[in-house]
Amino acid sequence: QAQLVESGGGLVQAGGSLRLTCKAPRMIFSTFSPLDMGWYRQAPEKERELVATIGSDGRTNYVDSVKGRFIISRDNSNKKVYLQMNNLKPEDTAIYYCNSFMGSDFQTRYNWGQGTRVTVSP
Repeated sequence: QAQLVESGGGLVQAGGSLRLTCKAPRMIFSTFSPLDMGWYRQAPEKERELVATIGSDGRTNYVDSVKGRFIISRDNSNKKVYLQMNNLKPEDTAIYYCNSFMGSDFQTRYNWGQGTRVTVSP
């Protein structure tokens, strides 16, 4: 079983919303809570990009293209990270992944899971 499991994707019309969930079923609280976590996405024929991060202290950052529309949050007691996506646009269409990162170069910590597919229709 993967360290991180993503869910919540689907097909939505432009302007709609989705909430993605990343869970860590194999981790215990003391392992999960100190992790810096991020949501990534990979659109067809494009490189995977980091779109939102949340530190162990709860601080968040977003790539410019999703600022004001996406909200990342975490629930350490349940070992989950969420991505609330509002006002979705066709260009948000991608497979979304979560991972933990480390260092100033955002090196990912775990193998990638299967991700969850988000499709936004015009």
